[in-house]
Amino acid sequence: MSLTPQLVLFEEDHKKIVAVAERLVSEANAKAIFLVDKNGQLIAEAGELKGIDTTSLASLVAGNIAATGGLAKILGEEEFPIHFHQGARDSLHITLVAQRIILVVIFDERSSLGLVRLRVKKASQRLAEIFEQVFKKTAAVFDEKGLGAPFAEISEQDIDNLFSD
Repeated sequence: MSLTPQLVLFEEDHKKIVAVAERLVSEANAKAIFLVDKNGQLIAEAGELKGIDTTSLASLVAGNIAATGGLAKILGEEEFPIHFHQGARDSLHITLVAQRIILVVIFDERSSLGLVRLRVKKASQRLAEIFEQVFKKTAAVFDEKGLGAPFAEISEQDIDNLFSD
């Protein structure tokens, strides 16, 4: 799995993202919403989070997207942007937003797949707009500072020197 470029999230953008997630919880009658980047980092969350290991969820969702991306390529597809997993109690609807953000909706019998899909479509469009702005800001920050990526100027030799006796 190749890592996607580092994401720099400003407070005002994070607030916009959380607002969209909170609205989606309400409009889709969802239990919880998570936004995760393809590297497995949790970006935002909303809803009933009690008892959910968010770190593991973020990591496993990113792994799931990577694995199904491999399956897609085998079948000649670019990617499978929508995933659905139905459980006895809870179900997951997973959508790729702006090619690198994973929107996870956890829902139960209080909602339906149709309602979730309908509300996710609208929320995904708004999130894509927000994240496109975030990506532009991130690129501008790295260009302004002359950084290709965080820690790009640190070599393997620098790391070896740091940890050598």
